[in-house]
Amino acid sequence: MATVRVMNCEGRATELRKSRSRKGGSRPPGAMLKTNAPSAPNLPTRSEIAFHHVSVTSVKKLYRGFARRPQHEVPSWVEDGALFHIRIGQDRHVAQSCLTSADLAPLLLESARFFEQTQRWHITLFVLMPDHLHALLSFPAQEAMSAVISDWKRFQTTRRSVVWQDGYFDHRLRDDERGEQLSIKMDYMRNNPVAAGLCAHPEDWPWKIDPFA
Repeated sequence: MATVRVMNCEGRATELRKSRSRKGGSRPPGAMLKTNAPSAPNLPTRSEIAFHHVSVTSVKKLYRGFARRPQHEVPSWVEDGALFHIRIGQDRHVAQSCLTSADLAPLLLESARFFEQTQRWHITLFVLMPDHLHALLSFPAQEAMSAVISDWKRFQTTRRSVVWQDGYFDHRLRDDERGEQLSIKMDYMRNNPVAAGLCAHPEDWPWKIDPFA
């Protein structure tokens, strides 16, 4: 009779007793039993399994908060490296509907998307506020930015009765304002409605176009 210790999936050892025989008679006492079967690998202890589970769980929690980024490539018709922060304001001296009113805001966003579809500008971020808007825009190489913005403002005045301030603010982002600096600027723009007390969280604000959200 021989005693064999077997490890189950919970790490417990079970003793099995069974008889062995070999050709030519019984095995003499003290003789080594030869076998061609490979030796079993060392199984992890219960403490090692628990530590591994905790470590993997911790790694999963570490990455859980990272936002997923959709594919959003800059189209070929956009001027290479040209990204502008644009601010356009309403004329505050004229009584009119605010840009975020339920009947006007969807039309303004639809018009902004139409300008992108017709290759007038490319939207990285577009946020409506009650009396102004912030946008990160790129423009075609063969068309002046001022002409594109003037056309969009004129359309809203003609069709939506929006009266704008003269001109607009623009800032071309430098190379050192890309990457992390660009993310900071985008977060600032997303948080404008929160800072103004219009919503509790940036993701709650409905009047924006945010392909990277």
